[in-house]
Amino acid sequence: MVDILIANLSDAEALIELQCLAYQSEAKLYNDWSLPALTQTVESLRQEFANSTILKALIEGQIVGSIRATAENKVCKIGRLIVHPDFQKRGIGSTLLAHLESLYADAAYFELFTGSKSVSNIRLYERHGYRITETKPLSDKVSLTFLVKKPKEGMLTNP
Repeated sequence: MVDILIANLSDAEALIELQCLAYQSEAKLYNDWSLPALTQTVESLRQEFANSTILKALIEGQIVGSIRATAENKVCKIGRLIVHPDFQKRGIGSTLLAHLESLYADAAYFELFTGSKSVSNIRLYERHGYRITETKPLSDKVSLTFLVKKPKEGMLTNP
């Protein structure tokens, strides 16, 4: 059974370790080991706690997943949905995403991005109602695909 809880500062080191582990597959896919998720420090994550909601997924007390969000002007920006490689394909990412969306139920819309070659990530987000809005280069090796979801019909007009 997966428990979804709000993470706290004492989780920062474990979250960074999990993030580095989870992003290994992305680094291999793009042949780019300088991805921001792989170079983030514990201290910079600790600073995110001040203005972000950070959730953690626990199985038997072990952090196996996480997701982050910030909200401004009714826009919920979601980032860093991660799941431990040994626990992927079990619905943990979907559970984290749904839980986070429920915390921001009054959002006009949700925004997120993933690597353009990350087909399984894009498929996950599309299953949850997200639609691709654009793709932009991050570097010579990586392009990002941006997706948006409007939780209630008619609330989104050109994000």
